[in-house]
Amino acid sequence: MEQYEPERLSAAQTAAMRRSLTSGRGALTRRSLIRASGMGALAIGGLGTLSACGIPPAKREGDAAAASDDHSAEEKQVNFSNWTEYMDVTDDGKHRPTLEAFTERTGIKVKYTEDINDNVEFFGKIKPQLAAGQDTGRDIICVTDWLAARIVRLGWAQKLDASNLPHAYANLSAQFRSPDWDPGRAYSYPWAGIPAIIAYNSKATGGRKVDSVSQLLDDPKLKGRVSFLSEMRDTVGMTLLDMGKDPGNFTDADYDAAIGRLQKGVDKNQIRRFTGNDYTADLDKGDIAACVGWAGDVIQLQAGNPDIKYAIPAAGYVISSDNLLVPVKARHKTNAEKLIDYYYEPSVAAKLAAYINFVCPVDGVRDELAKIDRAMADNVLILPDREMASRSHAFRSLTSKEETAYEEKFAKLIGA
Repeated sequence: MEQYEPERLSAAQTAAMRRSLTSGRGALTRRSLIRASGMGALAIGGLGTLSACGIPPAKREGDAAAASDDHSAEEKQVNFSNWTEYMDVTDDGKHRPTLEAFTERTGIKVKYTEDINDNVEFFGKIKPQLAAGQDTGRDIICVTDWLAARIVRLGWAQKLDASNLPHAYANLSAQFRSPDWDPGRAYSYPWAGIPAIIAYNSKATGGRKVDSVSQLLDDPKLKGRVSFLSEMRDTVGMTLLDMGKDPGNFTDADYDAAIGRLQKGVDKNQIRRFTGNDYTADLDKGDIAACVGWAGDVIQLQAGNPDIKYAIPAAGYVISSDNLLVPVKARHKTNAEKLIDYYYEPSVAAKLAAYINFVCPVDGVRDELAKIDRAMADNVLILPDREMASRSHAFRSLTSKEETAYEEKFAKLIGA
């Protein structure tokens, strides 16, 4: 297990998190116009919450003792912390149908709290208890890849009992099964996936399809009407793929080559700008003809503009996910596992997917979702087919040293 990193956030890391808060994926609620999730945002008061305080990581040996801390049998409850607007709810806002059905079936009451507004701010709330090996008051938390990786690496997540997760184990989509930070999903299960793809306005392109990063960077007919994202992992990851490199396994030299290629696009004014969620208005109007964007945007924009199209590059696309973890010393681990498993039942997963419109990580959902909405069931941005799923790539985990160096180079590229 990697030791707790003692260095504080670099200026580049802090700037990247602020970008996420003000204009990137971290600035968005889960059912706002832009439904996307990213590395999270850093509230001004939360600066440095990822830095060390001289506290050692929890020991993984504690997993063996978890059963003695589990009060699930005598306390029929589970405490679930999630992002805002990330759970199905009735139109009047008074009921959460899938959660209520879980309670009716199992007798386990769910205290559901929407207290995650960004990853870093939330981590700042729970880090002192995690580091001290204390109960955070939460049995399930939902955090994005990079933070989930850190929590697992530090030994602050409990190893899950596969015997309590039969549906999750059987129905987890192949593309989410083995992230580099949690091979085999011993400590986590994904709640939803978020792809970065190519989006374009067919009216602005004169009816031409745009389907590769090479076209974005080199097509003279698109000059000055192209945008990339201000989220490093998405923009660099998509560029690496276009260069024949795997975002899950690349070198410093590969990264530098991707930055250099993007820099050429800046220097020759091919790239108009690097954006957060604000690119959608320009794409809708046609001021931006084509871009790297988030799949959730396309679903929303297409509802009001038939000229909005998307393409999955032949080279593949980058996908991230939000993930469910059980923190150390959680009082209701078994109940938490039962709730996680419940959301991997296809009928339940379909109801959730119909509401949040993110990529559903559960196999076997199509027929159930079709009963609710046929168009959603046929939308590969919500339910990727086998071919699309096979083209997805996750950006590999970074060490603190790598993240500092990479963010500094990316910040220079985009002028941040």
